[in-house]
Amino acid sequence: DFEKKVWAAIDKIPAGTVLTYKELAIKIGSPNAARAVANACGKNPSPIKTPCHRVIRSDGRPGGYSAPGGTEKKIKLLKKEGINLPNKH
Repeated sequence: DFEKKVWAAIDKIPAGTVLTYKELAIKIGSPNAARAVANACGKNPSPIKTPCHRVIRSDGRPGGYSAPGGTEKKIKLLKKEGINLPNKH
């Protein structure tokens, strides 16, 4: 149920926008669950359809990405949407 709640919230993040794991945790009413949100992102069964690449770490780094291509793919997807993360991954 928690994971489905996270994925539903991710579906609402517009292209060209990012949220941190913490911001997403707050948005779903679980402000202390940033790690659990990150874990749910990692278990996302449809990473392109449910755009978990739009969820990043609080320090501005990309965090993980479970789809083929990993973090580098996540960075490419974000760049395609006009988001350039600081170069500290």
